[in-house]
Amino acid sequence: MAELASIIADVDECLRIGETPDYPPAHNGLQLTNDGFVGKIGAAVDACLPVVEQAVEEEVDLLVVHHGLFWGGVQAIKGAYYEKLKLAMEHNLAILSVHIPLDVHEEYGNNVLLAAALGLEETVPFFPWKGILLGRRASVSDWSRDELHRRLQETLGVPVHCAPGGPDEVREIGIITGGAGAEVAAVAEEGIDTFITGEGPHHSYALAEEVGVNLFYAGHYATETFGVKALAAHLAERHGLPHLFIDHPSGL
Repeated sequence: MAELASIIADVDECLRIGETPDYPPAHNGLQLTNDGFVGKIGAAVDACLPVVEQAVEEEVDLLVVHHGLFWGGVQAIKGAYYEKLKLAMEHNLAILSVHIPLDVHEEYGNNVLLAAALGLEETVPFFPWKGILLGRRASVSDWSRDELHRRLQETLGVPVHCAPGGPDEVREIGIITGGAGAEVAAVAEEGIDTFITGEGPHHSYALAEEVGVNLFYAGHYATETFGVKALAAHLAERHGLPHLFIDHPSGL
């Protein structure tokens, strides 16, 4: 067993929780406590009821998620929201959520790990947002748009949709995991000709064509599994605990 407080302190320091901006509903850090001890760590993308149910079934004591309990904003504690809180508390399940601090982390972040999985070994931060740099970018040679499309689908194991607005031979790749498709015009202004994200609004397809960018929609869920897996593995190793990933894909 490990002390929950020690694990949370590690996360707060490693991911710079207190100094990294985010959207208001993120509420990064410990969102639900337990009796203070952890024997098993679970990781998942979303703190939804089916995930909490599986975590309880797997006897997880700490669930690390990307989208936490308050992502939908303030709401009445009833229905499925009540059920998952009640279930977690009855089974001593603590829940820790890390959103933007995990996306941008240079070692355990979604952006850097997706880039590495694609074979982009040297990336640098880019895309200013609220005083930080939100994504990663890389320069490549001898990469075609079709080759990148293939790599994405093989790496993520999901269909990847492409708005082929940019060149056949890609040179500057930008990555912002999750739902950043609407930022394609701002990304283009930074010299990116090929932009990888999870999803985007309908207009982002036509906008990508107009600004001359290849825009890959690789799945919001699929692009954000990397960080929670890596963070849970790191915490488990550091504190001598078993860990597992709870896969509950949305298909989006």
